Amino acid sequence: MTEVLTALGNRWDSRVATLLAASREVTIVRRCADLPDLVATAAAGLGTVALVSSDLRGLDLTAVMQLRSAGVHVVGIAAHGDEESERRLLQLGIARVVSGNAELAEFEAAVTAEAADPAFDAFERELDAFHDAEPGRMPGPGSSSQGPVRGVTDLLDDGPQDGVPGAQLDTDAGRVVAVWGPTGAPGRTTIAVTLATELAGLGIPTVLVDADTYGGSVAQALSFLDEAPGIAAATRAADQGNLDLPTLARLAPTATGGLRVLTGIPKAERWPEIRPAALERVLTVCRSLGQVVVVDCGFSLEEDEELSYDTMAPRRNAATLTALAVADEVVVVGGCDPVGLQRLVRGLQELGTVQAPVPTVCVNRARSGAVGSRPERRVSEALSRFAGVTEVFFVPDDPAALDTALLEGRALAECAPQSPVRPAVRAIAERVAGAPVGSSRRRRRLRVSR
Repeated sequence: MTEVLTALGNRWDSRVATLLAASREVTIVRRCADLPDLVATAAAGLGTVALVSSDLRGLDLTAVMQLRSAGVHVVGIAAHGDEESERRLLQLGIARVVSGNAELAEFEAAVTAEAADPAFDAFERELDAFHDAEPGRMPGPGSSSQGPVRGVTDLLDDGPQDGVPGAQLDTDAGRVVAVWGPTGAPGRTTIAVTLATELAGLGIPTVLVDADTYGGSVAQALSFLDEAPGIAAATRAADQGNLDLPTLARLAPTATGGLRVLTGIPKAERWPEIRPAALERVLTVCRSLGQVVVVDCGFSLEEDEELSYDTMAPRRNAATLTALAVADEVVVVGGCDPVGLQRLVRGLQELGTVQAPVPTVCVNRARSGAVGSRPERRVSEALSRFAGVTEVFFVPDDPAALDTALLEGRALAECAPQSPVRPAVRAIAERVAGAPVGSSRRRRRLRVSR
């Protein structure tokens, strides 16, 4: 018998309790008064399926993640024909929704099917629910008397809005490229901004996301107002189940042709707003807004060991760890000086302990004054010896052009198109985007392989 927890509003609580009381397949072990009661009961190990209504106060993506982290499946209840509530539940990662007016057989079918789902995973289902859902009918054997329910892709398809060619999420989603580097300001934001603008310059629709919870500066680098809502508003909408493609397009304005920017938090103290489950949802929707999503990450990979035993506590580095886990490519940026290279070697070792793809290594501000003559050869030999890196991209030092770009709040392509930094970063852009390299000679000059 499947043990069920319920957290339903006044509209459905009595009806559902009465129906399930007559069931031989499902039993209610607790009728929770509110969401905190439900989360606490699930954490205590009671129940295997939670029935939640669309109007449950406080229900958000983080709460759904907490329930699934406790091993509790989630089934949603909404009024028949209430597409707004259905869409919100689907965007919260609740892929199975049943009508509150359904009969006992349909409730039993929905609960038992969810409990027996072999593909259930506390995190994958939460992230992929609204991508994998297909148009269909309410759960239950045969045809439902309540009529068909639209799939999530139908619910999200509101037609062209805000310059987006249709609001339907694309199942052939774009790639996420995380730009990360160790502490010491090796130039993560500079590389991320230049990489995004070069990708856009190659004709690839690109979204630049500032997910640095320590010192986000993409807004200032591109002359966006610090007060622009950006990622804080996007994660808030995702957490509430209200983030769709048109909403994200409004929050990520266009900086240059083909480049949209989702600015970061204006104050580092606001880092608790960037919740990991919500950030993953934002990046998932970003895949449909751009062909490549470039994420500027913070430096710290510490997993807050003392807090890891309390899964409900916010964790400052969760945004960086989440971006790295979601990414298809990781560009690691290090400085070209003895201290920067030492931090890069240790940072690559630390990166190997977290969930992340094999990195593309970029040494920024390559110059002979810091490491001696022939810096590319010296650095590549050092990284090969101490970090096992056999391929390195070098970005030359051009302080005059970079200072001008930062002063004017514009990309290098706009204020210093002849800067040697551009072709160096463009080679990285071609690598992560899978685009053909325009010149093998240029590639040999900028990349050292051993």
